[in-house]
Parts: sequence; C-alpha cells; structure tokens
Amino acid sequence: MADALLEVRNLSVDFHTAHGTVHAVRKVGWSVNRGETLAILGESGSGKSVSASAVMNLLDMPPARIVSGEILFEGRDLLKTSAEERRALNGKRIAMIFQDPLGHLNPVYSVGWQIVEMMTAHGRPADAARARALELIARVGLPEPERAMHKYPHQFSGGQRQRLMIAMALMLKPDILIADEPTTALDVTIQAEVLALLKELQAETGMGLVLITHDLGVVAEIADRVVVMSDGEIVEAGTAGDVYHRPHHPYTRKLIGAAPGKGEIRRPDDSSPVLLEIKDLCKTYGHVPALKNVSLALHKGQSLAVVGESGSGKSTLARTVLRLETADSGEALWKGKDLIAMNARDLLSVRRQIQMVFQDPTQSLNPRMSVYQIISEGWDIHRLVPDRAARRKRVAELLEQVGLLPEHAQRYPHQFSGGQRQRIAIARALALEPELIICDEAVSALDVSIQAQVIALLDSLRRRLGISFLFIAHDLGVVRDFADTVVVMKSGEIVESGPTGEIFEDPQQPYTQRLLAANLDPDPDVQAQRRLSASAPA
Repeated sequence: MADALLEVRNLSVDFHTAHGTVHAVRKVGWSVNRGETLAILGESGSGKSVSASAVMNLLDMPPARIVSGEILFEGRDLLKTSAEERRALNGKRIAMIFQDPLGHLNPVYSVGWQIVEMMTAHGRPADAARARALELIARVGLPEPERAMHKYPHQFSGGQRQRLMIAMALMLKPDILIADEPTTALDVTIQAEVLALLKELQAETGMGLVLITHDLGVVAEIADRVVVMSDGEIVEAGTAGDVYHRPHHPYTRKLIGAAPGKGEIRRPDDSSPVLLEIKDLCKTYGHVPALKNVSLALHKGQSLAVVGESGSGKSTLARTVLRLETADSGEALWKGKDLIAMNARDLLSVRRQIQMVFQDPTQSLNPRMSVYQIISEGWDIHRLVPDRAARRKRVAELLEQVGLLPEHAQRYPHQFSGGQRQRIAIARALALEPELIICDEAVSALDVSIQAQVIALLDSLRRRLGISFLFIAHDLGVVRDFADTVVVMKSGEIVESGPTGEIFEDPQQPYTQRLLAANLDPDPDVQAQRRLSASAPA
C-alpha cells in the first residue's frame, strides 16, 4: 500500500542454532495506516514477536539474520538506516510495549525515573516530562500517581507493571505503537480501560497500532484488520469480522473454536471432603491490608476460582497459604492441619501435595537449568523416580501433555516464548502428582488453543485423579469453563462467592457485575453491540 504509514514487505528471518537453522519468519508482508489497528494473531512460535522485533531493530544478530525483505516507515526502508537514525526513531516515532514488563523495567530505578527518561532522552524538558508521566500513570488506571512515581518495579503487581510499560510507550505520542500482548496480564476492567485509552489516543494523534495477540476478545474489541500467522507464515488476512465469521484456513478455524467462555457451566459437587479450609486469614503490608478476614473452603476434586482486579489480594492469598508469605492471623487447614502453624519438617511433606504455577514464568524458572532439570528437580528433593531412563520418559510425557516436544527437554528457559515458558512451569507442577495445584494466572500467557488444551488437561486430572485447583485468574471466559465455584475479591476482601452458574448468570454485587460486563467476546459483532449498548444513554 503506497500510503501505508508502516509496511513490511517479503520479510524473512532465520535463527542459526546448534541444531540447525530455524526459519522463524518466512516472506511475511503486512501494513498499517494512520489511525488504523492491525492485529497480528497467532500462537507462540508463529513469528509474531520476531517480525515486530525486526521493525524495532531489536533482534540479536547473530544468531538472528534478516534474509530478505523491507520495512518501510513513511516510505523509507528502516533496514537501510544507520544505528543513530534508528535511535532517533525508536521511542519517539515508533514505540513498543513488551509482553514481559518485569524483564523490561530496570529494578534499580524508580518507575517514575524510567518513564520520565523516555522524554528527556529525546531532548524534552524534565518538568514537562514529569507532568506527562503523572498524567499517563493516572490514565492507565494506577492509583495515587504521585506515590507510584517513587516506587520500584517489584512493588507493583504484574498487571500494574504492564500498565506502567504502556504509559512509558505513550509518553512521546508515537506515530506507530507496536503492542506485544499488552493486556495479557491485565484484569478485564483495566484491559477495557487500556484498550479504550489506545483508541482514544489514536483518535487524538492518528497513531497506527500494531497489536500482537492471541486473545480473540481483544481482536474483536479493537482491531480493524487481522493477519493470522502460523509457523512463520501468514495464513489468513482480512477484516476482523471476515476472519472471525468466514475463516478459510484450518488453523484460523482451530483458533476460533478454542476461544473460552462458550462451554457448559459445571455444577459444584460439595459431597466430597473439604481439602483446604481457610478461616479469617489476614495479611498486612506496612499499613496496607492485603487480606481482611478471608474465609473459603475447597473440596477434594473441586476447582475454585478466585477473581478480582490487580491488588485485590488474589496472589497474596495463594502465597500466604503456601507459607511464601507470613500471615498476620487466621488459619489455613490442609486436611484439618493448620499450614500457618506447621513446623518445617511437616511443611516439607505437604509441599509435594500442594504445587503452584506462578504468574510470571520468567521469574519462576531458573535460567541456569535445562527444562529437564527444572521438571525433574522435585524428584530429587522428594527422592522420587530414581531411575534415569524412567525420568527421561516421564519428562517427555509431561512436555507432550502441555503441548511441547520431548526434544525441548534439553533447552533453557530463554529459548522459549512467554507462553511456552508457562507450559514448562505447568509441567513442573504436574511432575509431583499433587493433590492441590494453585494456579496464579497460569494460563493467561498461553495461546487460545494451548490454553484450551491445558484447561482440558487440568480438568482431566481433576476428574481422573481427584486433583483440586485453586485457580486465580482474570480471564472470565476460562473461569466460566473450568471452575465449579467462584470467589470474587476486592481490596483484600471476599465480596461475593457461589457456584459458577450463579455468579455468571445472576451476580448480586455491583463490583461483580462490572467485572462481567468488561469481559470481551471473541465475536466482533457481539462486541460491537456491547459497545453500542454501553455508550447508549440510560
């Protein structure tokens, strides 16, 4: 397209590895105009992020090599510009939001300093930069912007860190914004606000938006056109409505069929014994109460989902139950024995029975250990599976169960995408055959088809082995398909709880109603109708 703001033509990228050449991107072409949103849809390893990194000149070369193609910004080939020219463009004219905010925020500087630096590095006055930073921190939904400026990345939740990355990318009102899974870690309400903010900024500035995602709901809400990638190639392209309602390629049909939130709602069976009972659990950080008298009961073989916005206390609840945080008061009874008061020896024996899949696999997987070592480490600690051949076979089985290949066992975490790393974390949790798995946003970073596969796997384990799940999530479609019971948290308190059907079909609390209303539907027509209804006068 001659008038495209950004156009990628015939782009091919290879990676040279010890095991041969990987053709990550093969003759890919797409374009985006001013004020337009192009969604690049596909699963982990499809080449979405690699093509975006090529636009930003962020590929490590070697091992990467751009074999062919052009990347035209306002008609100028970025592959032929000097490093100095690219530095002037990146951040100012072309900005990017990365999938892993913790990996891209400097842990030793306050977030305010880092956001302000985006403007001062391009010659803007410090006072103007600070005012702009405060404005954007407020607009992406963080409370107390002035205090937030002085905090460090580790003092924010995963969703809050992603909002900070978005604020940083928008500082200079770029012409092109490349957003790599920008809402993966966000609550549904904040996701809706961030998408609305991006559309608002497009209307103000004419910014072109390239949205890399696996979330069909996000595509339905914001995309004008869609490009579907698989194995480094574009397999389908068209408007959001055409691609959803009239997909031609089998891969696209598979993605659409795997979208969550369309299955039958399960009814809880409370006849089985209580496995975990939490009574009046309290936890305070400084003067901020994170948990306020939280009580719930989880039955054997049951899936209990905990939903709520970032900062509602969901992850603190999970970490406190596991004794990764120290409770101020209350009880967490595991088969009648209090985990909070348990001594170290007894706690070690319980550790095998309760496993956790953390929200951020980049931080929870040891970068110095191979996938084989990561998955088998628990067997060393608990003196299980001593036979080496049996270990190799079992690791291969676990990798296949979560949608990876047996040969991946010899690789290291950095050699995988974010979604693939989370699958490794799930395989590690399954290795010890626990009775309870606590999933803290365990499937939020996964592609829809792998997400459906993993949820089906977890549900199969629940039915076959009686495994229970404490399932912390912000994706309400997944919760609807997987959970028997739902607990809704806000500001450290439980505001509503009950069977999944009752919570989704007849929510009583305004907060729960607001969460459900913000959940995105993968059908662009349904989502458009929701927008019209929401904007209509009362």
